[in-house]
Amino acid sequence: MAKAIFGAGCFWGVEKKFSEVKGVSSTEVGYSQGKNSKTSYEEVCTGTTDHVEVVLVEFEEDKVSYENLINLFYDLHDPTTLNQQGPDRGTQYRSLLGYYDESHKEIAETITRKLNLERFENKITTTIEKVKNYCPAEEYHQKYIEKKYSFLNI
Repeated sequence: MAKAIFGAGCFWGVEKKFSEVKGVSSTEVGYSQGKNSKTSYEEVCTGTTDHVEVVLVEFEEDKVSYENLINLFYDLHDPTTLNQQGPDRGTQYRSLLGYYDESHKEIAETITRKLNLERFENKITTTIEKVKNYCPAEEYHQKYIEKKYSFLNI
């Protein structure tokens, strides 16, 4: 099972989209890249921890490629806005591709360079970083959209 981290703004909608991909075996929202191995939503919102709101995606590479997941990531948000997505502003909303495997780093860099030249008018601000200090978000954040809007059958 391969895994990767995706930071594309508020993690709720991003988690929902990745969870719907065939070949993705699990998703979990959390915080990554910060100063400490443990943190909380309240601490992250202060902007002092360096953590990013992320989705940890575990996937079967024989069913879905990392390239396809990266392309979905770039479709889900505007990677050219620094530290913001829509109305959400702050370093915790920065665009991030977090990797565990060096081969994934190379793939992420290649796709990002290509999209920077061919697709986006403004420069991509997404950082590509080895995952550090990932910790799961609080339970009430997990599968938030499914819990909150279950009556809509989404």
